[in-house]
Amino acid sequence: MKLMTFASAAMIVAVMGTTVNAHATLEQQEAQVGSFYKGVMRVGHGCEGEATLKLRIAIPEGVISVKPMPKPGWTLETVSGDYANSYDYYGTTLTSGVQEIVWTGELSNDHYDEFTFRAKLDGSLAADQMLFFPTIQECANGSHNWVEIPVQGQDPHDLEQPAPGLYLQPASKHSH
Repeated sequence: MKLMTFASAAMIVAVMGTTVNAHATLEQQEAQVGSFYKGVMRVGHGCEGEATLKLRIAIPEGVISVKPMPKPGWTLETVSGDYANSYDYYGTTLTSGVQEIVWTGELSNDHYDEFTFRAKLDGSLAADQMLFFPTIQECANGSHNWVEIPVQGQDPHDLEQPAPGLYLQPASKHSH
């Protein structure tokens, strides 16, 4: 799990929010720890003019019960594995789950699209931190590897292919 401080997080959210046409980004860039999260990965272009043929999203530790949304015309695959920790999910102990989502199809460089999944942000995740979803966008003759994660104090503008990030807000004080 890759996390960073609140000050750095604010800077990342500001930068990523302005780069929708240049990078793969999450539509909703903030969510509460312990909540369900609808992740919508936005893809605004292909690779050097080529169509996007595959999109891979790595699911970080602490993001559980992942369910991707199928897309017409695309095949959908999930890669599952063991978690580093176990998680309580409504009385059931989860020790494994989806660790990567893969969509395969074709998205013209001239078009924009979104790739959606739903997941639970476990209550053990630290609030006031960034959580990153490394994403690889594959094309016929290349790829964009949106996997760079800034280190503490690093200027995010120095990153050529930043991983999409989600700012984790503190959990709500009330429950249902």
